[in-house]
Amino acid sequence: MIKVAIIGATGYTGLELLRLLAGHPKVQVSVVTSRKEAGQKIGHIFPFLERYAHLELIVPEPKAIAAEADLAFLCVPHGAAAQMAKEFLMAGLKVIDLSADFRLHDQGVYESWYGPHQAPELLFEAVYGLPEVYAEEITRARLIANPGCYPTASLLPLIPLLRAKLIKPHGIVIDAKSGVSGAGRGAKLPLIYCEVNEGFRAYNVARHRHTPEIEQELSKAAGEDLRVNFTTHLVPMNRGILTTIYAEPKEGVSEAQIREELNSFYAHSPFVRLLPEETFPNTAHVKGTNRCDLGLVLDQRTGRLILVSAIDNLVKGASGQAIQNMNLMLGLPEDLGLRIPPLFP
Repeated sequence: MIKVAIIGATGYTGLELLRLLAGHPKVQVSVVTSRKEAGQKIGHIFPFLERYAHLELIVPEPKAIAAEADLAFLCVPHGAAAQMAKEFLMAGLKVIDLSADFRLHDQGVYESWYGPHQAPELLFEAVYGLPEVYAEEITRARLIANPGCYPTASLLPLIPLLRAKLIKPHGIVIDAKSGVSGAGRGAKLPLIYCEVNEGFRAYNVARHRHTPEIEQELSKAAGEDLRVNFTTHLVPMNRGILTTIYAEPKEGVSEAQIREELNSFYAHSPFVRLLPEETFPNTAHVKGTNRCDLGLVLDQRTGRLILVSAIDNLVKGASGQAIQNMNLMLGLPEDLGLRIPPLFP
């Protein structure tokens, strides 16, 4: 059995890792940490995690944890993860970081959006953990930058089409909506029930921190620098992301060509599926799963391509994708422990 540590186990991504790993046949969760709840049994705080009733939450001490684990999932905020990752790597562990600390390769870009970086020497070593695009690199990595939830939902529809030069790289508009769990488990006034329920609003307009991550990966796919309009919205639901993306096809490109490219690109990807014509994704249909559903139409009236994607922000947008990356890093089947039915209705 492979022993893993979950650093920051009581946040939403940590709890989702525990839920998913409970069904993984090759993994044993050996360490769980939390500064706030240290000393308590995780099964006492969260009775639904009865499999882990014996595990006591501890303060994260990398040297002690290294003696008990082979791989660490970092479910801590950006800024806190970088130094931890450095210490775990020095102790011989593989690391999957679910924060933003290693997603951006350019230190200057990172610091302009997030502040000073605590381990800039690791930025170029870290592999961006989008398995459908970088599987080969992930299998050789010891440090994975798990992608953000919005970027995952935005990149999977667009990267194949930019690589194949079927759409123009400029003028892309990404309209994205997320459930409230995307903001984390901490108590924040704008996210309490009475503030969110029966409302629907845009936030961080023109300044969302996932913007440079999306632009970095789309620029690599296009082979040139590009910018996108990326607008996020908060929806009064627990989990899920739906993106509606507008792009302009190259001259003469048909809807059939676009469908063929996406089907070909994801033919061997267990978690991405293109839905039939005139069928579009629904967040309810991917809830609790590691899937990304895609739909599209080429609007003949405007000439614009409309792409729609749906993921669960806590699974394919975070913890499930982290396990998919772990499987690849450890030479296991990519979908091991992740073939799970949706949480529906």
